[in-house]
Amino acid sequence: MSRMPVEARAQIDDARLIALLERMLLIRRVEERLGEEFKAGSLPGGVHLYIGEEAIAVGVCAQLADTDWIASTHRGHGHFLAKGGDPKAMVAEIYGRKTGICRGMGGSMHVADVSKGILGANGIVGAGISLMTGAALAAQLDGQGAVAVCFFGDGAAGQGVLMEALNVGALWKLPLVLVCENNGYSEYTRGDAVTAGVIADRAKPYGVPGVVIDGNDIFEVWQATAAALGRARRGQGPTLIEARTYRMRGHIEAEAAFLQGGTYRSQEEIEHWKQHDPIDRLARGLQADRVIDSDALARIEQRIGAQVQGAFEFAEQSELPDIAQVSEYMFSGQRP
Repeated sequence: MSRMPVEARAQIDDARLIALLERMLLIRRVEERLGEEFKAGSLPGGVHLYIGEEAIAVGVCAQLADTDWIASTHRGHGHFLAKGGDPKAMVAEIYGRKTGICRGMGGSMHVADVSKGILGANGIVGAGISLMTGAALAAQLDGQGAVAVCFFGDGAAGQGVLMEALNVGALWKLPLVLVCENNGYSEYTRGDAVTAGVIADRAKPYGVPGVVIDGNDIFEVWQATAAALGRARRGQGPTLIEARTYRMRGHIEAEAAFLQGGTYRSQEEIEHWKQHDPIDRLARGLQADRVIDSDALARIEQRIGAQVQGAFEFAEQSELPDIAQVSEYMFSGQRP
């Protein structure tokens, strides 16, 4: 991207554009640090990183209020931070600490914050779709104009629950937005080897709009989301957005141990997609339009660096949960 598209620029003012870039950078820098800490053996478990897909979470969540709901996936750090989740609480959760957003009981794949409308990440493929269909029904009954947004991967497009959600969403005109983050791979298998057809077309039989967008272009994400949210809030029902993107890191940071020397994609492919990095594209566009300069970018990076360092120091210095916490949060009204 050299200069930014005029139509999209008219919808987003300069301050918001800078805020979008900053939030994308926050997600990237937190996850890069998580990757480093995993390799150093500092984390209690593996992490699935969102690096390369940040424009989707940020472009969607920047248009949501705390009263709107989202559900996420096993690759959910980006959604949590994009929706306004606290980096300190998230990193502490990944470290399994008492100060974590779920008191250290959920870990990387289960970060949630109901106060921010984040009903949580989920390790089960496609599980968030049914959760958000229920949240959309609750929002409709509540009558306050809230919307439920579900993020899911291309692998989940083959789950029957997607068709069930589209069916009931269309029948009841639910305020539901389904966002498929199609990064081209289902774990270690190319998506086109296990998922037939165009994912967005799954909406057609139900009379639901289905759109394909460049998920690495923040402006396409913004415009598609704005249209979908508008429909939902007007009582016109759901929308399915297929955002095509690419994860620049492995399925999980420990994947080398699973692959045992094998490969499922080439370094050339990864390098090709790095040329379409959503953060670099936005930063170049902002600089070309003189919205921001290199000094301002450096100040943003410095500010984010301090925030990330503070989050990891907070996590490392926090206490581990007491064993008695198991009976408080894992059982209801009884001790094990």
